[in-house]
Amino acid sequence: MTHVLDSLIVGAGISGLALAHALHQNQDHQLPLNILVSEHQGRVGGNITTVSEGEFLWEEGPNSFSPTPELLKLAVEVGLKPELVFADRKLPRYVYWNGQLMPVPMSPPALLSTKLLSPGGKLRALTGALGFVQPAMGESLSQQNGEETISQFFERHLGSEVLKRLVEPFVSGVYAGDPQQLEISSAFARVARMAYSGGGLVAGAVLSRRQNKSPRSPADPSIPQTKRGELGSFRQGIGALPNAIAKQLGDQLKLNWQLTRLERTENQTYRAEFSTPEGVQQVETRTVVLTTPAYVTAEILKPLQLQVSQTLTEIPYPPVACVVLAYPVSALKQKLTGFGNLVPRGQGIRTLGTIWTSSLFPGRAPQGWQVLTSYIGGATDPEIGELEDDQIVEAVHQDLRHILLKEDISPKVLAVHLWKRAIPQYNLGHQQRLQHVNEGLEAMPGLYLCSNYIDGVALGDCVRRSIGQANEILSFLGQ
Repeated sequence: MTHVLDSLIVGAGISGLALAHALHQNQDHQLPLNILVSEHQGRVGGNITTVSEGEFLWEEGPNSFSPTPELLKLAVEVGLKPELVFADRKLPRYVYWNGQLMPVPMSPPALLSTKLLSPGGKLRALTGALGFVQPAMGESLSQQNGEETISQFFERHLGSEVLKRLVEPFVSGVYAGDPQQLEISSAFARVARMAYSGGGLVAGAVLSRRQNKSPRSPADPSIPQTKRGELGSFRQGIGALPNAIAKQLGDQLKLNWQLTRLERTENQTYRAEFSTPEGVQQVETRTVVLTTPAYVTAEILKPLQLQVSQTLTEIPYPPVACVVLAYPVSALKQKLTGFGNLVPRGQGIRTLGTIWTSSLFPGRAPQGWQVLTSYIGGATDPEIGELEDDQIVEAVHQDLRHILLKEDISPKVLAVHLWKRAIPQYNLGHQQRLQHVNEGLEAMPGLYLCSNYIDGVALGDCVRRSIGQANEILSFLGQ
């Protein structure tokens, strides 16, 4: 049995689902598209993994999202506006430094008064932010094709104290990455643009704000208005979003469909073969979008485009374990009011950071309990992938004893989820790799890649990228 499609989307994570939704929303409704979304697992959502047990509810993948306009619009369109919840943006973030939890300075006055930085460190950060910065140069930079790592960039602009005590733990929290390998323009493009626009970070920020003051279209009254710094979720967890999109897709979504072969036909279309519970299925399609991780996409494309396949294998995905533990609030040193804490390397703590889950959103824990979601491993500690679950739990629990607990009480273990290949790393050479991929795809019109290894790992990035990809596909199809 062969199905003829306008577009085949491989992967029902947030990228694939948002893409399918955008195609439906933006298509010419006089000529509706024939779309199919395939997913090799028996559920949708990809890395989004919301779990509940009794009155506990937690995430084993993305824990929250920045409420970007595109993401909020998507939530509203699939009927989730009443389910949106937002954490108070004024809640503090903490860094564990020299045995103490210290608030992250979120404003210039807070930066001047913080105990996290020495007077010399503050002065260095201030002068660098104002533009008194050494130019990027040196043998290492020439060997890196002019690219700067996050470490090189921030040490040059703000000094080693800001790098070690603020930037590095933040990088661990976002990418679980190595700041000595991550490339600044790929991982933090907006910050790099502000600095490279001339005059330093402050001048770049002012210039960026002026440029963004151009007339905008009126705000959509159906979309909730949010403020910078807020984090969002849904009452029943982030999994509500992919589930709602999947419900709208209906029988255009196929679960437990494993792609086994993709080939180009003589008619300039693509033929895909799937292993399914009903047996082998084939579809022919004018366009195909692979929303799979880079290493999966590399295998799919090996017979079709070897150059692209080989390039995609160069994108690393380090292991990260998500450990969700619950403790009685009586076991804590203090009431936890805040987003959570990050831990710089060199503090005798292996855990990268901990989200104070039940302090952020309602309905995450029963009365008298605190849920803590910790992350351990990443690019600087890949050995975590070799440990057993009980060893990982013990490592995290011992770290929490030092940071948050006042007594050694056994936790209620809600989850240990080891992501063997977690977050794609935008390391040095990432832009060149993407260029090679795009050059290879020029020979394959109608084939698209849309995944978080391209230009942003956050949920909002995935939705933004999927909307743009949908518009490109509609243009290709002549709509």
